[in-house]
Amino acid sequence: MRRTKIWLALASLLMVGLVGTSQATLNPNDSWASSYDLRWRPPVQSFQRIATLGNYLNRDDIAEETVSEIIAATKDGKTLVYTDSPGERIGFIDIADPSNPKPTGTLELPGEPTSVDILDNDLALVAVNTSRDFVDVSGELVVVDIATRTIIGAIALGGQPDSIKISPDRRYVAIAIENERDEEREVGDVEGGLPQLPAGFLAIVDIKGKDPTNWLLRTVDLTGLASYAPEDPEPEFVDINAANEAVVSLQENNHLVIVDLVSGVVRRHFEAGTVSLDGIDATEDDVIALTESLTDIPREPDAVAWVLPTGRFGRTYGIATANEGDLFGGSRGFSIFDRKGGVLFDSGASLEEIAVQHGHYPESRSENKGNEPESIEYGRFGARDYLFVGSERGSFVAVYELTGNGPVFKQLLPAPLGPEGLLAIPSRNLLIATGENDDPEFGVRSAVMIYQLNRGRPTYPEILSDTAGGSPIPWSALSGMVAVPGEPNRLLAVWDSYFSESRIFGIDVSAKPAVITDALTVQGGSGDYDPEGIAVAPDGTLWIASEGNASDSRPNRLLQVDPATGQVMQEIGLPPEVLACRKATANRATLGSGFEGVAVEPMRGGYRLLVAQQRGWDYTTGECEALDDDAGGLNALGQPNLTRIWIYDPKAMSWDHMAWELAPLPENASWVGLSEITRARDGSYVLIERDNLTGDFAALKTLVRVSQRDLRDGVVAEDDKAVYDLIPRLKSTHGWITDKPEGVAITAAGRTFVVTDNDGVDDWSGETWFMDLGSFRRLFD
Repeated sequence: MRRTKIWLALASLLMVGLVGTSQATLNPNDSWASSYDLRWRPPVQSFQRIATLGNYLNRDDIAEETVSEIIAATKDGKTLVYTDSPGERIGFIDIADPSNPKPTGTLELPGEPTSVDILDNDLALVAVNTSRDFVDVSGELVVVDIATRTIIGAIALGGQPDSIKISPDRRYVAIAIENERDEEREVGDVEGGLPQLPAGFLAIVDIKGKDPTNWLLRTVDLTGLASYAPEDPEPEFVDINAANEAVVSLQENNHLVIVDLVSGVVRRHFEAGTVSLDGIDATEDDVIALTESLTDIPREPDAVAWVLPTGRFGRTYGIATANEGDLFGGSRGFSIFDRKGGVLFDSGASLEEIAVQHGHYPESRSENKGNEPESIEYGRFGARDYLFVGSERGSFVAVYELTGNGPVFKQLLPAPLGPEGLLAIPSRNLLIATGENDDPEFGVRSAVMIYQLNRGRPTYPEILSDTAGGSPIPWSALSGMVAVPGEPNRLLAVWDSYFSESRIFGIDVSAKPAVITDALTVQGGSGDYDPEGIAVAPDGTLWIASEGNASDSRPNRLLQVDPATGQVMQEIGLPPEVLACRKATANRATLGSGFEGVAVEPMRGGYRLLVAQQRGWDYTTGECEALDDDAGGLNALGQPNLTRIWIYDPKAMSWDHMAWELAPLPENASWVGLSEITRARDGSYVLIERDNLTGDFAALKTLVRVSQRDLRDGVVAEDDKAVYDLIPRLKSTHGWITDKPEGVAITAAGRTFVVTDNDGVDDWSGETWFMDLGSFRRLFD
């Protein structure tokens, strides 16, 4: 990626940026490549998230792990049933009002549920794994009466099941009996390789009325079909079309099979094939760079879906696959095949580029399977055919419209952490996504998210990167921000130490969504920075606040950076006497709390830098003359309820500080701290003060305004603060609230922006909210 440059000169305040590029794989005429152009007009309709329900609400014990994986709906679309594998149960949700879903309980099962489908409005059919180990395999088709929440029957399946699907005419149930392998066993020099018997197969259950004792079980042998390990097929996922044909993915075998359910005969089968990818990131080096290639990667599809496209795809069914990969592959995208195995469409590297453009690319998976598409769903909404592709590691759903010219990317939806299941309910204009990752007790919880097809433009994203250079500018983990003086629609932001290179981004806010237009890599200096704040000095140079760590191997530092080259001009650390005091007397558990933002205070003959420290250092074993403001008391957890605003004078090369009284500790929070400081045009300062809680538990996410006079009194008390509550704005996204509003920028016209940090899509879903809060003056009226 060629170096991009940000060129600032406050005399004329011009800024020129060259966009970093990788090999281009986008056709500029493709609708997705231009759908966020500044000339873009709202589509007639878009999918919009309307609700999120944490699965923990369906349990009494909040500390218990509980997830939602595969999900199904009753025929009327008003009740959802999901599988909870760790808890060996299924859960129920009432979505009569989809914008206000209600948890209605769970049902314990005799084993691990792997999949579920629903017969009309009455019966939930659950595939349950009851295996003792990888050799002694068993499973059941458990039939549940939804109204009474009771098990009314069970059919032994003779093996370990995975996916289940009921035919559209309600005559058949198809169940992929995977008999999964031991992933730690080495076979043929391949860890987790095949064969590992017993072999899997397809189970067919003939439905005869609503009494499961009348149902009949048949099996279909799938051995001898695949090129790789033909004696050990491992069926993964199944879908059924209106002609009662089941398509079955043999993921590890890289094979697809079409079975006629009426006769139980294999009608067709074919290899899923390979893909060569250009313009991807294949190296896990803590930086995103779309400059590499992979050759002949097996698709190894996971989820499959029958689709009925139009135009060049013809009038017969096609087969869409989410190419997650497993043993040897994973092509980081999706494909559409005809019935004979011909490739009608392959997404190539475009899904990776979509993830990068939207800040959802999981760099930590670059050496594995990238964004790792796992789920795929087809639905006809009105007269339009949609295909939904779920990225397990990027935590998003890519929405495509199937047209005569193939799939056209329409929008990206933020999804639960680790989306596992997708369900389209066209009769109610709904799409459902489930999340398999859960972090009890007050962490990021597994959730079910509900989207509705409505009139109007997408509500997400609020920021994305430019593709004018051929491929998107890589970005993620945004932290500090600042408005560029004299440029009404220009902001600068930094990403934090999740990445090995420090970068500065230029953002154009003249349209929605905002667009990252250029990037500059910080160079020189001692390196290993953690940029958390950025400010523009009167002389045009940039100042970056770099947060230190607990061991002080990464010190708290101020960096002066050349805006044209990104070169570090100087590094400023805290005074030696402060560091010595901190090292000698501080509680080590709080040492990681360091610089979180920086602002410039113009003064006659120069300027000062104000630096926000996130939390107070816990001086409990000694006294320090250099820090005389530590007697402010402790919060409910015995932590100091004061932190500091550090003041540095570059001309005098001197440090000072003042105390900041933190807001009271909310219930269940581990701490309260500062995340940013920026200066408004009227001379006041705005800081972010927040707790560390997410989702339903979040209690304190605020902008705090203090006057310049208050910052000169030596201590900023609670009574000195004007507060704007960010939680209503965060709740309006209808998602799981982030714990990290990280950056604030106020333009010369008083327009206020706040950005959230998505943690590099690691233990967080990758959502970034770039909030335009409007007039600064009105926020604190």
